[in-house]
Amino acid sequence: MSEDQQPLTEDRHAPASAPPDTTPPLLTAEGLHVAFPGRQGAPTARAVDGVDLDIRPGEIIALVGESGCGKTTLARSLLGLVRPTAGRVSFGGKPLDYSSRALKAYRGRVQLVLQDPSGSLNPRHTVYDAVAEGLRIHGYAGDERAAVAGALSRAGLRPPERFFLSYPHELSGGQRQRVVIAGALVLEPELIVADEPVASLDASVRGEILALLLRLRAELGLSALVVTHDLGLAWNIADRVAVMYLGRIVETGAVEQVLSAPQHPYTQALLSVLPEAPGDPVVLTGEPPDPSRVPTGCRFHVRCQILASGEAERAGIASACRNEDPAVLGGGSGEQVACHWARAKVPG
Repeated sequence: MSEDQQPLTEDRHAPASAPPDTTPPLLTAEGLHVAFPGRQGAPTARAVDGVDLDIRPGEIIALVGESGCGKTTLARSLLGLVRPTAGRVSFGGKPLDYSSRALKAYRGRVQLVLQDPSGSLNPRHTVYDAVAEGLRIHGYAGDERAAVAGALSRAGLRPPERFFLSYPHELSGGQRQRVVIAGALVLEPELIVADEPVASLDASVRGEILALLLRLRAELGLSALVVTHDLGLAWNIADRVAVMYLGRIVETGAVEQVLSAPQHPYTQALLSVLPEAPGDPVVLTGEPPDPSRVPTGCRFHVRCQILASGEAERAGIASACRNEDPAVLGGGSGEQVACHWARAKVPG
């Protein structure tokens, strides 16, 4: 097992690995909304419905939530692939410019890693061509062969020349994902957005890819937004976690704080189904979220186990849960929760 394939260890959050809280954000989303008009008069789907989020240099953030909560739409809007209906995305302190030339330059600094390496790679292209594609699109004027070899090597495919003429079907799933990562690294980006980066991989390979992402952060100072429904993955890789529900971030903070002592009932429900979680799994009531029918008040209240059990009524906040929308959480690194019940428990 090579150095980049070592399993994850418990010191993944060593103080030197995460940026200090005073570091200015690399990427910022402010009041971000993305809505999609319904067909034939159907209601508008509010896929992203008010999000503030900061990502600092060298920081790994896990964006977690169940399918349909808006994670991928938020990620695509941060990449400039979906233009927000309202709000803005800023990179390096400057608002994102949606002109073709500006977006091309931006995507050289912010790269996407998709969950399915087989679908991301053209089966007719060799590994060399797959990795070199970004260089050719961006008019790279340096030594292409050296850049491709360096990217493959950093992604853990060594010696890189051995893989140049290979085709995707000749590689394992883990090797294909490393090729996808190399294709993102070849342009030397400052931030990668990884959408379910290990969801399609065998359990034996997942740890290798996560360890690779951590090593790239340590060696290159790379920032990452990792989109996932897997809280175990978030625990293993992230400095900070943002829990998303029905288009909005409902809890955020340091990963140890949020996943060890979750405050929002939705986060508690997500954690309760993990194999190692104490007690019985929380069974949510109501229908799965529908972004075209966001309820009044707290958007989670129709499925909330705290409201369903009568605990919110006893705490005197049931009416607020049904009628008062908690404010959009700030984008910073402090622990925050959009929940009337959780806030009622805080002294003072």
